[in-house]
Amino acid sequence: MQKYEIVIYWDNQDKIFVAKAPELTGCQAHGATQIDALKNVNEAIELWLETAKEFGDEIPEPQQRRLAA
Repeated sequence: MQKYEIVIYWDNQDKIFVAKAPELTGCQAHGATQIDALKNVNEAIELWLETAKEFGDEIPEPQQRRLAA
């Protein structure tokens, strides 16, 4: 499992949940539920990374965020 940030939001126009991995340009997916969107974006992240490796593209390191105490 990769440790990239994932943002999930509701798209009112299309009536779906959208999940994005902001650190990976263009990497996003959607689903009818938040869980579906999360599963789909995790698959998209894996495909994004595989494709980047295949083409020798730079792969960013996951950002490390700390929660405020």
